[in-house]
Amino acid sequence: MTAAEPVGGNRRHLWTALIGIVVSVALLAWAMRNVNFSEMATEIRRAKPVPVLLGVLLATGSFVLRAVRWKLLLRADTGVDVPFWPRWHAVAMGFMANNLLPLRAGELVRAYAISTLGHVRLTGAITSLVVERVFDALTLVLLLSVGLLLSDLPASTVIAGIPLARIATYAGVGAMFAVAVGAAIIARPELMERIIRALLPAGKLQAGLVSISHGIADGLSGLRSPARLAGVVFWSLAMWLVSAASFFAMFFAFDIDVSFGGAMLLQSAMAFGIAVPSTPGYFGPFEAAIVAVLGLFGVSDTTGFSYAVTYHLSTLLPVTLLGLVSLAISPIAFRDIRAQTKK
Repeated sequence: MTAAEPVGGNRRHLWTALIGIVVSVALLAWAMRNVNFSEMATEIRRAKPVPVLLGVLLATGSFVLRAVRWKLLLRADTGVDVPFWPRWHAVAMGFMANNLLPLRAGELVRAYAISTLGHVRLTGAITSLVVERVFDALTLVLLLSVGLLLSDLPASTVIAGIPLARIATYAGVGAMFAVAVGAAIIARPELMERIIRALLPAGKLQAGLVSISHGIADGLSGLRSPARLAGVVFWSLAMWLVSAASFFAMFFAFDIDVSFGGAMLLQSAMAFGIAVPSTPGYFGPFEAAIVAVLGLFGVSDTTGFSYAVTYHLSTLLPVTLLGLVSLAISPIAFRDIRAQTKK
């Protein structure tokens, strides 16, 4: 390794962090553009505490379900299932890292934590997280499609210039296509590599996509058991439906008249929205996605932003504190967590 490589890596990290800050500030400014801050303070102060608490409990419970699902995707070096508590501590520390540290180090932290606490090979841990994200994306696209169909939005509604009915159709077709691709990878793991090599010229992009396809194929290979695959699908749906329920429950704190279908739509839009570069904790993209979706239902920007800020802060705090507790009682030091951001 040359001396220039760490400098180049640090420069890339710096640029990534700066882009995240710019994006977050821009989206936060957009979300606040029509907000009456005096009314916002009043709405937050008058928010009903019971629905807020219920929303927080449901949102935190979705992380527990994530740890439950992870059992089906992980194997310890001994070949046995990884116990619940190492999985939970790794999940809590990973999402705590996403909330506190730059560069979205949470996934690396989670992989490192489970490899240390659960005696899982690091490559196996990373592969399991890649597969987990695949199922998350599939589930969110499915719930987005269902949410569009079940929401109270009229079919004539136009989002980003596209009619609502067409978006629902695209989302449904996209979900079915993704499921078909996943099934093909499980049945014929070499198929994806052949397609990539046929479509792309030799080079870094081809090699990178082939490497990713190998990781997904390796992770999905453990799901060739119908019972195990059904379990992952079940827990994926359970986790994201509980998360959607947390958004729905907190609607009542602000007297927001939006159905559970709208909550599913809101959740999917927010989950995809925070994929853009941002600051730790996803401030900016989180609020902008919620304000935009609630605006489709006629919710004012002030109420939407009040709801977004309350939901964001009240649900971010518990998992962050739980992650710090897990870090404190585990053999992993905070310097180990910080080191993951520099890779």
